[in-house]
Amino acid sequence: MNPALTPDPTPAPAPAAVPGTSLRSGKVWRNFGRNQSCVPAVWERPASEDELVAIIQRAAVTGRTVKAVGSGHSYSSIACTDGHLLDLSDYSRVIHVDRTSGLVTAQAGIPLWRLSAELATHGLALEVLGDINYQSIAGAISTGTHGPGIKFSNLSSSVRGMRLITGDGTVLECSADLHPEVFSAARVGLGALGLLSTVTIQTVPAFNLHAVEAPLAMNQILSDLDELIDNTDHFGFFWFPGSKLALTKRSRRTQEPAQPRSNAAKWFEEVVVDNYVYGAACKLARRFPPAAKSIVAIASQKSTHDWIDRSDRVFATPRLVRVIEMEYSIPREAFPEAFTRLGRLIDSIGTPITVPIECRWSAGDDIPLSHASGRDSAYIAAHMFRGEPYDQYFQGVEKIMSDYQGRPHWGKLHFQNAETLAPRYPQWNEFQEIRRRMDPDGRFSNPYTDRVLGLVDEAN
Repeated sequence: MNPALTPDPTPAPAPAAVPGTSLRSGKVWRNFGRNQSCVPAVWERPASEDELVAIIQRAAVTGRTVKAVGSGHSYSSIACTDGHLLDLSDYSRVIHVDRTSGLVTAQAGIPLWRLSAELATHGLALEVLGDINYQSIAGAISTGTHGPGIKFSNLSSSVRGMRLITGDGTVLECSADLHPEVFSAARVGLGALGLLSTVTIQTVPAFNLHAVEAPLAMNQILSDLDELIDNTDHFGFFWFPGSKLALTKRSRRTQEPAQPRSNAAKWFEEVVVDNYVYGAACKLARRFPPAAKSIVAIASQKSTHDWIDRSDRVFATPRLVRVIEMEYSIPREAFPEAFTRLGRLIDSIGTPITVPIECRWSAGDDIPLSHASGRDSAYIAAHMFRGEPYDQYFQGVEKIMSDYQGRPHWGKLHFQNAETLAPRYPQWNEFQEIRRRMDPDGRFSNPYTDRVLGLVDEAN
């Protein structure tokens, strides 16, 4: 065994009792969606790698677990803990920028929106982004965050190196050359392999995107789907259940000068209409269900917009309405059939659904627990307005996706467990072996990882 991965030969003394939340009152941590919460035994706000190491070493002595949080933008309970909760807000700087190679190193807590803004000052950009950029870089890569575009893999595929702190406080430098097996797995590690300290990512020269947002008939989208996917750099759409139209977004990469929408127009469309007005309409539909059909009809017929702007400003848009989300990756070729079945499911439920389904495509990769591992993928995301019952809808969606070896987004809701997930990932056993070596004591475990990955000692 590599000495760097060998646990401390002197075991930490067992605590008298494992910390819990049921009999303890304290400060409650909640995620953005307000559907997950926990009461940690200790809140920490580290500002250096030395502090991260010290926290993990203290946790090893007391037998507590450790979890880090960035923006809390996961809908799953992946960040919850009753041990040490690490708020990385103060550990969020860009450390090094190499303009020649495009390699950029940043601390784990930096949010994607701020990283993108700093990269722009150096004439650089992330190759692809999702439509939300609030997540920390560590949270985004740990859950497999992806953007649109069949020519582009997820954000984790751009990672070229990392510093990972193991369960005994050892700092491990990882890359394709240093501990390559750990590096491969930790690019989408669910926070289960160790604590990400810094991430080195491959950026690209800054570019603009020429974007066109327009409603399009669903029948036309489905008939022209391959052309839309293959001949557009970045393509995706939102479909409001019950509507014959979908809102498409097509973007191509360009060096043409920016021709952005005015700040006033952008604010009115993206903030006022898409968030405040739409959020109010969803609340109205929850109280008066007959209004839902009219809301869907209006929302699916937005005006066409055509503009050019800096890539990160086009990829990401404000998302202020609090929803609950489930997203699945399935093989690209399975999409038409799965989407048709999804429509039938919604018809059978009968309850009006006012939040759209989002569909995107991305390239495959070689990361063990990536949703796109080994295959080009279609992503289907279902949403419900916060406060509305979602179990019937989401369980129905999951049953359909499971028929196509669907893989759930690690940061979003799903009902899978280690037994159902293991056959869907070709490198599942390789990941579990790395996990046993990196965290034999389960320092970075929580109920979520116990469910989706299994207990560490059960994997031995």
